[in-house]
Amino acid sequence: MQVKENSFLVTGGASGLGESVARAIVGQGGNVIIADLNESAGQALVAELGDSARFVRCDITNGDEVQSAVEMAESAFGGLQGSINCAGIVVVQKLLDRDNNPADLEAFSRGVNINLVGSFNVARLVAASIAKRIANDSSAGDHVEKNIDQGIIINTASIAAFDGQVGQASYSSSKAGVVGLTLPLARELARHGIRVMTIAPGVFATPMMDSIPEKAREQLEAGVPYPKRLGAPNEFAKLVTHIIDNAYLNGEVIRLDGAIRMV
Repeated sequence: MQVKENSFLVTGGASGLGESVARAIVGQGGNVIIADLNESAGQALVAELGDSARFVRCDITNGDEVQSAVEMAESAFGGLQGSINCAGIVVVQKLLDRDNNPADLEAFSRGVNINLVGSFNVARLVAASIAKRIANDSSAGDHVEKNIDQGIIINTASIAAFDGQVGQASYSSSKAGVVGLTLPLARELARHGIRVMTIAPGVFATPMMDSIPEKAREQLEAGVPYPKRLGAPNEFAKLVTHIIDNAYLNGEVIRLDGAIRMV
């Protein structure tokens, strides 16, 4: 599948990794629905990107709001060919605090709900839209038989899914869940010609990193074998567009991390 003249839903698309993905898609001639809670940043980005972009305020855990984003793509661009789910949060808390009091269950659940359940919510609604388009297109079934891509779902996990640190129980388990979604969904959606992939990024220079002290940032950079720096969001976007283009990538998780292994 090519990016050009196809349409994609990008969650968390108003900043960070999602913003870079949205820019890359439009830059290659595609259309993008930017779904984010940050309305001012999202509208500003759409104004910059032009007619190939639309913004919708969206909580990925809300089925109605995600469905509205899907329907916007259907009405504005004639349908969706895929989604790139970059929306997520980091929850940091230990199982026990210094006084051996237990962690807050609501905080743990919030991370799992947004990162894992939200990813599933986006995937199910995007997949339904693509599958219904195929069912209504008399030639699409032949395309599936001939191994012509009909759709792509790309989720974002994290190296924390494999190398979780102390205090990352919610974040690591939710991202491990995203990893676990990949193969079952790819196998299920194969009959529709829809591929499912996951990217597990390492430490990237996103707005989330701006709040980290300079010394901590330097320590993170030093821990990356090569190149010894934080990842650039456009490098994430390059991998996304390659996955879209490379039809044999399916049901797999790709670490994008400069060979870092957290210990």
